[in-house]
Amino acid sequence: MKKPTFENIMSYFLKNFFQGLLIIGPIGLTVFVIWYIVTSIDNIVPSISKEAPGIVFISLLLSTALLGYLGNKFVVGRFFVDAIDRILEKTPGIKHIYSPTKDVMSSFVGDTKKFNDPVWVKTNENPEIWRIGFLTQKEMADVGKDNFVAVYLPHSYAISGWVIVTEEKNIKPVVGMTAASAMKFAVSGGVAGFHSDDNIFKAPE
Repeated sequence: MKKPTFENIMSYFLKNFFQGLLIIGPIGLTVFVIWYIVTSIDNIVPSISKEAPGIVFISLLLSTALLGYLGNKFVVGRFFVDAIDRILEKTPGIKHIYSPTKDVMSSFVGDTKKFNDPVWVKTNENPEIWRIGFLTQKEMADVGKDNFVAVYLPHSYAISGWVIVTEEKNIKPVVGMTAASAMKFAVSGGVAGFHSDDNIFKAPE
């Protein structure tokens, strides 16, 4: 039997060490982000958070859910929400913060979310290159761009992205992938599978 060398031992150790990082890294980062959010919200009312950690965070979650329920299910609640919305959208200075924030948030959540139409976009003819994006405007005739569409292209490993305006012939619907899977595929740099929730990336043997 061949005696293991120092190099073999270190190679085996590093292999398992990096495999461990692949396991503990995402878990640790997730726990850290959740803990940071909870503690940051708790510190809004430090006197309460010192006595009962997590109460402020839970209270905010329940209050937000209750506000959403009242605003959607009751006429009076809807009236007040719409009234506040109109006031904020017409207040000088404030409207430049409120309106864009509202538009961005409503694009991701709620009944009017926009990123639910994944498409393939041809971004180069020779060689032929396609990118995955989300159709946000199906026609641009109002700005003098007949037969053009607007597509949002998310960046990988980031929460940012950019918008392109391209001819309608340069896009085609994504088949066999939900909007959530398409976003996961794009943001992960293509390593997240889109036929299932399995990850395409495998650790080296």
